[in-house]
Amino acid sequence: MIPTTPVTVSDGIANPAPLGLCAFGMTTVLLNIHNAGFFEMNTMILGMGIFYGGLAQVIAGVIEAKKNNTFGLTAFTSYGFFWLSLVGLLVMPKLGWGAAPSEGAMCAYLSIWGVFTLLLFFGTLKLNRALQFVFASLTILFFLLVAGDATGNSSIKHVAGYEGIICGASAIYTGIANVLNEVYGRVVLPVGPVKV
Repeated sequence: MIPTTPVTVSDGIANPAPLGLCAFGMTTVLLNIHNAGFFEMNTMILGMGIFYGGLAQVIAGVIEAKKNNTFGLTAFTSYGFFWLSLVGLLVMPKLGWGAAPSEGAMCAYLSIWGVFTLLLFFGTLKLNRALQFVFASLTILFFLLVAGDATGNSSIKHVAGYEGIICGASAIYTGIANVLNEVYGRVVLPVGPVKV
């Protein structure tokens, strides 16, 4: 049975999760449209990575700390800095601040984020089905990207791009579901709450 009442804000601080989820999701969709081969890496992706995927998620994470939500703090702040570090990996070599990362270095970078995401996935088992899907599909995305870099196979990266679009779209759905369910005071978009 799906509950008919949404999460209510009782501490006077708005729910930052929709901001963090939409920031993550929209930036992930745009990067993975590139990975799927539809357009080149460009400043639109880098700008989204810095300002929405990066800074907006860090802000959401800080607000989660105010709400005493350790999972939200860890996830949003970490993925915000993931986006900032990814932009750094792409831009810093062009500024002469170091060598571009090798395929092996990118495999290590993406692998550690994949392991981190897998570990956070276990936290979603007590939250809701929508978040479980976001974190499961993100784990798969990281390891597909590792496989693409490790083998140099562009087809794997294109598959990763399509999978990443699905992952990002699921995060957008979850964020918007939080907003609409709260605004309307009922379940407009279900997220599949877990019975604890």
